[in-house]
Amino acid sequence: MSVKHYDWSAYHAYVRPTKIAIRDLSANQTLTYKELDDRACLLASWLQEVGVEKGDRVAILSQNCAEFFELEFACAKIGAIELPLNWRLTKPELEYILNDSTPKVLIYDESFSDISNELVRDCGVSASLEINKNDPNCQYEVTLKESSPDFNEPEISQEDLIMIMYTSGTTGHPKGAMINHQMQLYNVINLASPAFVATDTVQLVVLPLFHTGGMNCYANPVLHSGGELILIRDFDPGLALSILGNPEYKVSHFFAVPAPYQFMMNHPDFAKTDLSSLRIAGIGGAPCAEAILKTWADRGVSMIQGWGMTETSPGGIGLPAEDAERKLGSAGKPLLHTEVKVVDDEGNTLPWGEVGELYIKGPNITPGYWNNPEATKNSFEDGWLKTGDAARFDDEGFVYIVDRWKDMYISGGENVYPAEVENVLYQLPQIAEAAVIGVPDERWGETGVAFISLKSNESIEEKDIIQHCLNNLAKFKVPSSVEFIEALPRNATGKVLKRNLREDLLGSEAPAIS
Repeated sequence: MSVKHYDWSAYHAYVRPTKIAIRDLSANQTLTYKELDDRACLLASWLQEVGVEKGDRVAILSQNCAEFFELEFACAKIGAIELPLNWRLTKPELEYILNDSTPKVLIYDESFSDISNELVRDCGVSASLEINKNDPNCQYEVTLKESSPDFNEPEISQEDLIMIMYTSGTTGHPKGAMINHQMQLYNVINLASPAFVATDTVQLVVLPLFHTGGMNCYANPVLHSGGELILIRDFDPGLALSILGNPEYKVSHFFAVPAPYQFMMNHPDFAKTDLSSLRIAGIGGAPCAEAILKTWADRGVSMIQGWGMTETSPGGIGLPAEDAERKLGSAGKPLLHTEVKVVDDEGNTLPWGEVGELYIKGPNITPGYWNNPEATKNSFEDGWLKTGDAARFDDEGFVYIVDRWKDMYISGGENVYPAEVENVLYQLPQIAEAAVIGVPDERWGETGVAFISLKSNESIEEKDIIQHCLNNLAKFKVPSSVEFIEALPRNATGKVLKRNLREDLLGSEAPAIS
């Protein structure tokens, strides 16, 4: 018998077979490490049976469930590439992703059966499996029962891809960030130590697993370390609090973007929930308000803040809990095995204190974007990833994200690129010009405002514009309001001056890069 210690699930099945790996509360399902690995082997065997070879993509469309990790480890065994799909997207958005990535298989939850069947039909997907947590004889379970645990093992290196995660694109189309085994390993190294992840870690996972925050902060590091994940299908503040406060589960770790923390602290059960077992609360994905940090700190929970992107695994910069209040607003210091610098428009490194674009480099950085060499070329300079964020170092070396170098804004922890929304707005024949900006929002952090200039003798109401966006975009991308103006402000080269729009709308509250 040979044991491959670079196969995470196989290793833990060998070392700690009876330890719980995943507790899926929504499905009332518990998997030990041996059960997790056995199921991954069966799935790997079936994938090869239906023609999946090394380098082929396998998509999954579902809310949070253990099958995300069964597929991840199955793909790792046979060299395939997992493609997590954002279930919040509309069919046209998902169709673009599938046509770009051409997966051979789509695994989907029965709640998405209608859209999944359409995607299989319209995107040339050759095989599919339906998961139904209420039916032990669903297609997925029957397939595993009827499969062999044996499969062919190709040679796999750290540079081989394990996942493609699509992020909204600045050109109006999403880009598939390529994630290889090396990136996942270095993210484990970079995040596990500062977050004290170990075999006794129990993490409640509430962020969606199609998102790098859900999959990698800290779910994958926890499984790499032999800890336990508790999954719920989708975030609910009352449910999350009841799990955090349940002594039976002993939840030690939690990670979310600011919005879930805010929803929980505003819930009537927050004050009476016992949070004493919670050792680590990570927060990222968007700037964190001082009120959130202080409210949780008053309950004895100090937060680990950080900065990262899908393209950085995502761990890039981290702020220890002991510095959270002293360095309020900072993303922290670069994590181990990363290099970070701030540059001017010409790419020259700036001294500490000056604002410029944040560049990052290291073994945790994506090799590029799937099927998109132009986007890859434009995103790198001499091996450095250009993040698109404006930042500065303070005199102690802490990094502050000052503003967006580009136009992207973050709504509820999700990146929104105005160009994508603007492309949809331009589908309306009445619109002459459109520009979307992000503005502060108490509930979601930021939300979009669409500035619209109509063609001569044309008219359209705000509600019709919003409805058109709802029909064609995920809800978090839909502007919350529309401002009608005569013409968009532009500079001499014709570029829309979005800062002017922001200042006109917000006045002195508009952020500025100094």
